[in-house]
Amino acid sequence: MSKKKICVVTGTRAEYGLLYWLLHDLNKAEGFQLQLITTGMHLSPEFGLTGLAIEAEGFVVDAKVEMLLSSDTPVGTAKSIGLGVVGFADAFARLRPDLIMILGDRFEMLAPVQAALPAQIPVAHIHGGELSQGAIDDSIRHAITKMSHLHFVAAEPYRQRVIQMGEEPSRVFNVGAPGLDHLVLGEFPDRQTWEMETGFTLGKRNFLVTYHPPTIGDSGAGGLSGLLMALEQFADTRIIFTKANADAGGRKINKLLAEFVSGRPGETVLFDNLGSRLYLGLMRHVDLVVGNSSSGLIEAPFFAVPTVNIGPRQDGRLKANSVFDSSEDADIVANTINQALQSEIKENDSPYGQGNSAQNMLQILRNINFATLTNKKFHDLEWS
Repeated sequence: MSKKKICVVTGTRAEYGLLYWLLHDLNKAEGFQLQLITTGMHLSPEFGLTGLAIEAEGFVVDAKVEMLLSSDTPVGTAKSIGLGVVGFADAFARLRPDLIMILGDRFEMLAPVQAALPAQIPVAHIHGGELSQGAIDDSIRHAITKMSHLHFVAAEPYRQRVIQMGEEPSRVFNVGAPGLDHLVLGEFPDRQTWEMETGFTLGKRNFLVTYHPPTIGDSGAGGLSGLLMALEQFADTRIIFTKANADAGGRKINKLLAEFVSGRPGETVLFDNLGSRLYLGLMRHVDLVVGNSSSGLIEAPFFAVPTVNIGPRQDGRLKANSVFDSSEDADIVANTINQALQSEIKENDSPYGQGNSAQNMLQILRNINFATLTNKKFHDLEWS
């Protein structure tokens, strides 16, 4: 009996971290052949060539699709998507997968689903049905949902939203957030080991800060300025920044972060890419997560670490009680940070499952007839 060829696409360090245990389990499962394609920031020296780390962890990369132009303008982003469609069309023609698996809502992921559509290759979409109303990711996510044939969502409200979009209920599964699998199954450095491996010494109080461009409206610099002004109010605090992603405005943010850190040696540090192990390991040792990354909403609550979520990028997402929303005004950010620091978060209250997402997906894939997936019907709701 031939194995089902499952082709997983990854384009960013954060996304790979979420997919790790799915890749791990697919690679070992009987009846499946894992195919892996890297693209986007994984292949860019500017963003740390993170694809090399994937291969170093033992995964075979079956194709590398170059698509990311050295530009974070809207025109550059649109052209990158176009390059990706061409590259993925060639990759799929060579690999001939039975199913493509896509996670999330970034612009890079529009390319493989567009290439898969005319080739009639079914697509399984992870993390659909969510909202992030301050980013173009919101529209991208919903567009991918409509071009997909199988849906693995992170929470029940998201399952209902995907069904509301016309997807057949029998093809929409609440499996939890795959990123939580890493928190349950992964091995993370203790504080001393983290400091030794990174060369940065943590303090009595530590903030982990990740700020991405909102992508709708402001270029991203305005919101970051308020955040940096707020952070200056917290003395005796070590601040660990990770660079923004490749969305429009990301390079501008990274330049401002580098300037901020250069004037505060020893107190602050900016990492191109920590990788999942060091990033999540650090999250266990900080007092607060700050910024607008989804990791503050999904992973941080699992560790009972409070999050200050800034600006509109994550508007509409489910949020644990440990997440404190703030506008981009410096004084409000500072006040919200103080509120979060004074909160008493004692246990995991994540609304995104319990860390068994990969096994849930694997079990569903075992029982799915891939040959029928492309025969897709619109599911109408009953209107009163």
